[in-house]
Amino acid sequence: MTATLSYAGRTEAPRAQPIPVRVGGFGGADGLAAFLRAEGVTHLVDATHPFAATMSVNAVAAAKKVGIPLLALSRSAWEPGSGDRWTRVADIAGAVAALAGTPRRILLALGRMHVEAFAAMPQHHYVLRFVDAPVVPPILPEHTLIVDRGPFTVEGDRALMEAHRIDLVVCKNAGGSGAEAKLVAARVLGIPVVMVDRPALPPRTEVTDPEAVLAWLDHAPAPIDRGV
Repeated sequence: MTATLSYAGRTEAPRAQPIPVRVGGFGGADGLAAFLRAEGVTHLVDATHPFAATMSVNAVAAAKKVGIPLLALSRSAWEPGSGDRWTRVADIAGAVAALAGTPRRILLALGRMHVEAFAAMPQHHYVLRFVDAPVVPPILPEHTLIVDRGPFTVEGDRALMEAHRIDLVVCKNAGGSGAEAKLVAARVLGIPVVMVDRPALPPRTEVTDPEAVLAWLDHAPAPIDRGV
């Protein structure tokens, strides 16, 4: 069995992987389908970020078009526990709207893609944490930029929140353990969280354990011969 790992290309220096890697988009569902055919791909695993909705929608469509089985590997979503103070919103626009009001010191834990949307609420001081230093500085008038790569620890995130006097955290429900530290730190410090819910995706077979992907590859149905 051979495999190829595909990256979107948003991180400048991704970690080295033990299998061949390609970087960049495909050109929509049709482009992905063309790639799958050209490379003779027989099984497709969608292990994208839970908020990479466009890629996941395209993966479902392309797999159907080519006639190959698809499995989604997704992190289990976070759920609020005892002591958590979450406000759940449907999307980034809802998160921006939730920040109306008096100035606050906000840990904006969304990566760099959606930062510009929060310029609509310029009264706050935002603490941003990016994997890579941005080419163009964030347009937020009041912000502190931290360049760091996870996984992060509860102790480290607690120290960050205390040092920057954070009184609100905004984040996406990415799930998993690698980015959960900020939620535990917020719980310990009694800091409220604005949590962006995951986007809706088309029906698909989904697992949360990489071992389940390996088992699926051993027993997955064969591709459908569509004669194309």
